[in-house]
Amino acid sequence: MKAFVLIFITSLVCLGADMGRLKTEINPGRAGIFIDGNYVGPAANFGVPRTYDVAAGEHEIKLVEPRYQDLTKKVTIEAGKTAVMKEHMTKLEEPKPPFGKIHFENADHFAAVYVNDKYMGHVDEFGNFAQSLKLAPGTYEMKIAPRNGAPIVKTVTVEANKTVTVQ
Repeated sequence: MKAFVLIFITSLVCLGADMGRLKTEINPGRAGIFIDGNYVGPAANFGVPRTYDVAAGEHEIKLVEPRYQDLTKKVTIEAGKTAVMKEHMTKLEEPKPPFGKIHFENADHFAAVYVNDKYMGHVDEFGNFAQSLKLAPGTYEMKIAPRNGAPIVKTVTVEANKTVTVQ
């Protein structure tokens, strides 16, 4: 049994030997982090910067927040070390009303939310009575993409001053 435990622990250490970490200190903290094109989660949670495990090597990090210009940088991750990415995104012009509201519900609170294939945030940002995604009236394709599992895709019509829930 001791040999098995030692082999298991050694295997875990070997698996992690080529890993490093990326700490995201991004303004705004609600920006989505995409590593090599894959969504991994928000830059911060309740104002606390998040840290992600990343394979050692050079990676393309893309920051996406719908009210800001997308930002893309190359970051080199070293095995066993934490790289810190500090960025301030550039704010875009505010959209003009009227708006409709959309609430999203999913068990994965960090599931990515897309509208017409554009990242808008994660489910937990739009999931209660005080939080919603505001959009101009129209018909949109909504996608909730959990970090594990199949995405949920629905076509939704947004009406001015009304709220729709997507599950």
